[in-house]
Amino acid sequence: MNVSTLFSRSLLMLAAVVLTGCGTIGTLGKLEDGAGAEASKMWDRWVESGGDIAVATTWERKVKAGVTVNDIEQVFAQVSTEHNMKSVGELPLSKELEARTGKKQKFLKVYSYCTPTTARTMVDFSPNMAAYLPCRLTVVERDDGLWIYTLNMDMMVKMGRKLPSPLKEEAWKVRETIYQMLDRGAKGEF
Repeated sequence: MNVSTLFSRSLLMLAAVVLTGCGTIGTLGKLEDGAGAEASKMWDRWVESGGDIAVATTWERKVKAGVTVNDIEQVFAQVSTEHNMKSVGELPLSKELEARTGKKQKFLKVYSYCTPTTARTMVDFSPNMAAYLPCRLTVVERDDGLWIYTLNMDMMVKMGRKLPSPLKEEAWKVRETIYQMLDRGAKGEF
């Protein structure tokens, strides 16, 4: 970490404490252990990206050369089955754009997954979590090949208010499933 980043963080933390006072201190006691470290990682990604919030809040993997979209889809299906996560839809955006424009498009497709009981419990805990449903992975063709993107699930399980049991354990299962889909999909690991 460079001096500029450290100084910026120190100023931000000082400003937060001064501006919000006891509210900030009271909230800190309600957070998951390690929430500050996770927020720091996101801050670093945000700064390194020049302020792109999407970079700060997502995970990405470059797909290994030779791994096809079909391979990725098979891995997604296998991992979701292994972990009892349901496929709840696909959005083939590049095909839709091709149909609208009549021109070949770079591959772009969104894959949606859900564990309904965990989703319901999470929304009961925090109704705003509904905005993050269902879990999604997106395969994007870029000039340098295929990439997979998904929401940084560590925000859900590491940064927020402490999750009650058994929601915490179920949320970790969802996080691990999505992470495995991302990682194994990018490697073509069946």
